[in-house]
Amino acid sequence: MTTTALTELFPRVKRFADVTNPASFQPLPDDWVVGTTDVVSSMEAISSGRYKAVNMAGAAAISALINALGTTDIPFAFGGDGCAFAIPGEYHDLATAVLARCRAWAADELELDLRAALLPVADIRKAGHDVRLAMYAPSAHVGYALFDGGGVAWAEAEMKAGRIGVEADRNKAPDLTGLSCRWLPIRPDDGAVLSLIVRTGPAGDAAFRAVIAEIISLTESAGSHPVPSDGPPPAFISPGVDLEVRAAGKPGPRWRQRLAVRLHTLLGWALFRSRISLGGFHPAHYRRLAADNADVQKYGDGLMLTVNATPAVEAQLHRLLDDSANSGAIVFGLHSQSAALMTCIVPSYTEDNHFHFIDGAGGGYAKASEALHS
Repeated sequence: MTTTALTELFPRVKRFADVTNPASFQPLPDDWVVGTTDVVSSMEAISSGRYKAVNMAGAAAISALINALGTTDIPFAFGGDGCAFAIPGEYHDLATAVLARCRAWAADELELDLRAALLPVADIRKAGHDVRLAMYAPSAHVGYALFDGGGVAWAEAEMKAGRIGVEADRNKAPDLTGLSCRWLPIRPDDGAVLSLIVRTGPAGDAAFRAVIAEIISLTESAGSHPVPSDGPPPAFISPGVDLEVRAAGKPGPRWRQRLAVRLHTLLGWALFRSRISLGGFHPAHYRRLAADNADVQKYGDGLMLTVNATPAVEAQLHRLLDDSANSGAIVFGLHSQSAALMTCIVPSYTEDNHFHFIDGAGGGYAKASEALHS
């Protein structure tokens, strides 16, 4: 199945800082639907060292939806232990099937409880919230959805409260072709990797947007991108081999599939190290795009960043956040860790539209969200 380029229906912000302007966003049509997912008790899984599994589960619905619709031109956003997306109502049944299969896959293959829900935009507006959308392209090759209006956050809260949801379906596995995580954790040269979530405080929207403009200016001017410009470090032996095999869902012995992934990873490592091109695959170009295409800045009814920060920048950011929270402009959750983690959706190794989702390797957005609500 194929569909039109849904992302082209919405405004594309030229600079990420444009999220501070409400006029950057366009209301979703009433007959569209919003999908959300979330890993239950994700912090328990992360605390036991299963952060890669949590991120794979969080990205699964995006991967399965891309494969079901036959296009990457879908408004979606990754949130660490879950995701959000928006599609026309005509794809409601298809999206429901995708979410149902992803729930079953996460439970059976990852032993994680992946909540999932689908809600019409008209119903969100009846509840007093809105869903506005813009697209942000960190490079010319990919775009990520930016959600505003409070509707997606409300839908996620309704899902977590158990008032809406999609039941698991084990009759057919989701198609997760392209979902992988073959890079090593990405460590900064100096300082820490910060995962930050900022939401509107009691002082209101204008005060909130003024503060996030300062935060974006500070982190961008500090050169805080967590992925080196020449790309992330390739793995000699991928720590995510078993997860990739479980995502592929191919028939046959698992040991043979693990061996195949290990050999493919070893080949990739050799090509990345040697910079030798093979067929249509150009390793240096691919690694650079892995950095350029990464979603280090997100906006989903609030600001979400994964950034590198030197001790001086981290102290400056703490002062800004604390002062702004004390004034009522924002509420925030911040978590510091030693590395960032990349989870990928790669439709083709020879094309440029590969997606790279960034989270912190020591709890990331899940830990920041925990601090946000504490």
